[in-house]
Amino acid sequence: MQSGWELLVFLAVVAFFAGPILAIIALARISALRGEAEQVRRLTSRVFELEQRAASLGAKHDSPVTPGQQAHAAGTIAPQPQPSEIAPIHWPISTPPRVAAQNPAPTLHTPVAAHRPSAAASASERGHTDVEAVLGGKWLYYLGILALIFAVAFFLKYAFDSAWIGPSGRMGIGIVIGGAMFPLSDWLLHRGYRYFSEGITGFGAAILYLSIWSGWHYFALFSQPAAFSLMIVITALAAVVAILRNSQRIAFVALAGGALTPFLASTGENAELTLFLYLLILGAGMLAICWAKDWKWLPPLQFAATLIYFWGWYANFYAVYEMGTTLVFAAIFFALFAALPALRGTREGQLSPAEVAIVIANAVQFLVALRFILWPEYRWWLAFAVLALAAAHVLAERVLPEKTGNNVRVARTLYAGLALMFATVAIPILLDDQLITIAWAVEGAALVWSGLRVRSLALRATGILLLAVAAIRLAAFPIAAGGTLLLNARFLTMAVCAACFLAAFGLASRSKAELRGPEMHIYYVIAIVANVLFLAALSLEIWDFYGRTPSIALDRSLAQNLALSVLWLVYAILLLVGGVIRKSAVARWQALALLGVVVVKVFFFDLSFLARFYRIVSFFLLGLALLLVSFFYQRRSASRAGDKAS
Repeated sequence: MQSGWELLVFLAVVAFFAGPILAIIALARISALRGEAEQVRRLTSRVFELEQRAASLGAKHDSPVTPGQQAHAAGTIAPQPQPSEIAPIHWPISTPPRVAAQNPAPTLHTPVAAHRPSAAASASERGHTDVEAVLGGKWLYYLGILALIFAVAFFLKYAFDSAWIGPSGRMGIGIVIGGAMFPLSDWLLHRGYRYFSEGITGFGAAILYLSIWSGWHYFALFSQPAAFSLMIVITALAAVVAILRNSQRIAFVALAGGALTPFLASTGENAELTLFLYLLILGAGMLAICWAKDWKWLPPLQFAATLIYFWGWYANFYAVYEMGTTLVFAAIFFALFAALPALRGTREGQLSPAEVAIVIANAVQFLVALRFILWPEYRWWLAFAVLALAAAHVLAERVLPEKTGNNVRVARTLYAGLALMFATVAIPILLDDQLITIAWAVEGAALVWSGLRVRSLALRATGILLLAVAAIRLAAFPIAAGGTLLLNARFLTMAVCAACFLAAFGLASRSKAELRGPEMHIYYVIAIVANVLFLAALSLEIWDFYGRTPSIALDRSLAQNLALSVLWLVYAILLLVGGVIRKSAVARWQALALLGVVVVKVFFFDLSFLARFYRIVSFFLLGLALLLVSFFYQRRSASRAGDKAS
């Protein structure tokens, strides 16, 4: 008796859902018939109009016209088309009297354009019609599909809560309804309702997923592996439908269902191998379809889903003993999502915005994964992997086709920039402390040199950025004092960085004509920073040397300050001489600025704190230096005045 009751309820549910489906079918058929009737009416009206016009032209052609009338007509009336110029029309439908009354033939003196709406009115009407079509034809359709899904879910829940249907019947209803949506969508597609057809397909797939999930999760009608397998079958079915119908929207349904399958079929246990193998197969299949169909907005969604599962699993289940398997799958996922943009770039020489985002995000997330898994126990393996990534991106940049254009330039810059990023990141992995700063400074100078050779602003900007990072690192992380004067890590590090800064400035000065004003100003700043670094390195060495040297005749603090003043005076004189020889105004102005600092120090600090002997030496050297500089500038001014007079 219970089974008979379940059968009746099942038939009632089917009838409940069959009603709207039959109504949709009837509505579609009626709409098609109305469209055909309207087309027939318009064609009939047009035929009648053409027949009336042809008859009028024929009557005018047959009427006798005098030569004077012909001349008058030739001068005042535009020539009319002859009946022979109008193609004969054979139409099997007779013109209804109602149509003839509603569509009288226009007279010859009335321009045809007068019966047509203006272009502005047509454009306005078309614009309103397009907006109306989008709102009424698409968004209301999407909302309707969503409302139907909620209606089915609420109805089934009500039926389940009321115990109308047993577990097997509940799942069977869902499978029958979900499966029936696929042939219904195909029927609608063949009648021109493409959007409606795709929505019905997604509706059916959603019902099938929910039915299988409830059959395993709530009713325990089958095991978890069986539910997982059935969901894979549904995903494959939706993917096949998407391929056959060439529909990216149905492919999105398949992707969404496939991405949700591990979540729906999850038991909360660690199943790394099963999960990652499934993600690999799903990703490879979807990317292959996107490559064949040239669909560009599904790969980012697949990439995002894979990242969510990978990092979600890593946060919950990763352990050191799983390092090998995790590294292998991380590398495979990186290669999988790097392959499609690389292949498309090789074929077309350009990348879409979505592909550019995938290339950058894929590289960064793989680098982060390597860092978490390998650092610090496997430091050298991490450095090797990062350098291999740099080489792979260099290779990807080199295999791009030799084409011109902005898109090709963007692709090349992208891969070259990522290669440079990996090479730069490898430096702190391989080196320690001050060696990192030296390596970044050397790389910055090399990039400036390369950018000047190939005329690449991006390379020069990257080089300047690395030089700035090296300088900031020197200021933020001071190096401990060394034991030997000038032969210690601190002085050598600062001196090498200063030399790299000066090299970048010198290279840019040779190409000054090719550089724009603002960029050349940046290189002037780099030259100033180089002098500051080198002077700071020397000052620290002199200060530490007199601070640790035992002497009976000299007080350490007084000796340090006197030595510092002498060093700055000598450095300013040498800088001034170098500026004169090299004809560099930047160097000369730096020398004058340094002399100003020395003057302030001697008059305001040395005069107050130094003893008599140190004060005499300090002022004597300062006065001698200032007299020499003044003599040089007066002689230079006199030489220039003599040249002008001659």
